[in-house]
Amino acid sequence: MELIVASAIGTMTAGGVYLILRLRTFPVILGLALLSYAVNVFLFSSGRLAIDMSPILSRYGDGTYTDPLPQALVLTAIVISFGMTAVLVMISLGAFLEADSDRIDIDQTDFDKDADQ
Repeated sequence: MELIVASAIGTMTAGGVYLILRLRTFPVILGLALLSYAVNVFLFSSGRLAIDMSPILSRYGDGTYTDPLPQALVLTAIVISFGMTAVLVMISLGAFLEADSDRIDIDQTDFDKDADQ
């Protein structure tokens, strides 16, 4: 099970990095979302991967429970990443409406034009 989760985290991270390196804004936003999902799965798996175990201590004290702190961290991270994704979508939509393109171009000529003005 650990191998499956580790390979899923690696695949999501690789896909997120690939999408971030694209020259369009929408794939960059998808790449950031994919990276945040990979971090969430990594945080969730840091609380021990266990099947059929309660997230809290039982009365009998048998010591088999999963750590609830990573679960709380993941829930918080999901809310924050959703909010940041919404902000990035609005910023990219405003840039698209202003420039009529969603390409991310950083040319030296653009900097030279700004320096001349």
